[in-house]
Amino acid sequence: MSTPTLSRTLLSGSPEETHRLGLRLGQLLQLGDFVGLVGDLGAGKTHLVRGVAEGAGVSRSEVASPTFAIVYPYRGRLPLYHADLYRLADYDELYATGFLDLVGGDGAVLVEWLDRIPEAAPREYLRITLRDAGEESRELVAEAWGARPAELLEAWLPANR
Repeated sequence: MSTPTLSRTLLSGSPEETHRLGLRLGQLLQLGDFVGLVGDLGAGKTHLVRGVAEGAGVSRSEVASPTFAIVYPYRGRLPLYHADLYRLADYDELYATGFLDLVGGDGAVLVEWLDRIPEAAPREYLRITLRDAGEESRELVAEAWGARPAELLEAWLPANR
């Protein structure tokens, strides 16, 4: 894997803070953005996803885990496609779902369990790894590959924050 264009690490002290971080990221998303999430069960991916969706203008009541649907579309200020790769075995199985047609399409894409099928990510994307940091705290490591993802990351988590 190549070296990211830009990276940031921060600590979230609670599920609510993780949600707020997601909210801010969702407000910044643009058409074509791809965000991949990595982390163990219970790492906080769902709190971040719910915040991203809310920030993108999706009603809280619409946000659900797409575990059984693989991809769940949301309508907000821009189309947001939320995918969960946990149950997929490999790239061929992902390909058969039609997921790849969404990448670079008419919305932003948010993918949980990207580490299970890393080749699902386009050449330019933002990856956020969430790790347990004790109690309710989580370490978030955000890495951008490419110009637009780096711009997104800098706007989301500026170096001088």
